[in-house]
Amino acid sequence: MKEKKIIIAISGASGVNLGLKTIEKLPSDMQKHIIATENAKVVLRKEKHIYDDLDISAPTASGSFGADMMIIAPCSMNTLAKIACGIADNLTTRSASVMIKEQKKLLLAPRELPFSAISLENMLKLSRLGVIIAPPVMGYYADVKNLDEMENFIIGKWFDLLGIENNLYKRWQG
Repeated sequence: MKEKKIIIAISGASGVNLGLKTIEKLPSDMQKHIIATENAKVVLRKEKHIYDDLDISAPTASGSFGADMMIIAPCSMNTLAKIACGIADNLTTRSASVMIKEQKKLLLAPRELPFSAISLENMLKLSRLGVIIAPPVMGYYADVKNLDEMENFIIGKWFDLLGIENNLYKRWQG
């Protein structure tokens, strides 16, 4: 069976820990490729091997790379807007553009609150293209008791949307 490839991009500095936890919770049998914007690199530099976001010649920038899915968590409004407008000026936005072009799963986890009308329009545009818009929103039915359980719930829901099996949260029993 072919090993699944996932691209994980982290844009912005706020919420970087949620992006890191997402990487840590991915199944070990998945091939992980990490991209971080300049702001996120400051936090990540010591912990993970990452692609330079300015290196648009990196493997993830090509459709022939064959990634199965991509998640941008957190996703800044700047990154989301660039993707919505087709601006591929760094490795994150170029890789996202490739995922859309190749009709592969792309999940964006926008991190701003509240959303402006411009951001909502960009999300709607991307959603109509098949992009999954999944902000880190808590589900109260999961009966979370602390921050770790809340993060597991959010990451588990993202994995569900991408078709990645997980037992990260308590599922609704009715």
